[in-house]
Amino acid sequence: MGEFFDRDYFQHGIETGKSNFQNYRWMPELTMSLAMTLIDKLNIKKDYTILDFGCALGFLVKAFRLLHREAWGADISEYAIKNADPLIKQYCYPLSRIQGLPTQFDVCIAKDVFEHIIFTDLQALLTTFFFYHTITLFVVVPLGENGRYIAPANELDKSHIICEDIKWWRDLFEQSGWDIKEETYKIEGIKDAYYEKYPKSHGFFILRRP
Repeated sequence: MGEFFDRDYFQHGIETGKSNFQNYRWMPELTMSLAMTLIDKLNIKKDYTILDFGCALGFLVKAFRLLHREAWGADISEYAIKNADPLIKQYCYPLSRIQGLPTQFDVCIAKDVFEHIIFTDLQALLTTFFFYHTITLFVVVPLGENGRYIAPANELDKSHIICEDIKWWRDLFEQSGWDIKEETYKIEGIKDAYYEKYPKSHGFFILRRP
């Protein structure tokens, strides 16, 4: 599956029909704002360890590091890790080689990631290395109804596998041993453009280990 997330996926997604990405690049005004929103919302202190699970080219890791947070990234895409931002490349790892990562994280962020994973693999993942040793897990997923994503843009990514409503995701997390501390359709500062037109197009979850 990792080979699907290649240069075309990130840089030419629309024209190749692979994704809704086009010229994926560092955009500090957006990513720094996202990092600050997450720091405030999740109360991420300076001595916390953070994992961006599904970090792509590492831009959120870069934003956290610029804000003096101890952040790392992991991704299934060899292309993304190989082309990670030079400033933080040493902190980003392919999922096939994770030996350099810390063994526990105060916060793990999985934004726009879980919908790409086969259900049985996701069930297993939520109880293994990354998440078993994570204190707080923050998840953002696109939501669907009747087999279609609520926001049409989410239909454009050919690697999207799971298209379910917020209750389905809630049940999955609870069955995987997580306590749901917050579940909402909106967190101001994240995916605001979607919310204006499709207010129930994404689910936001703050999860913690019992």
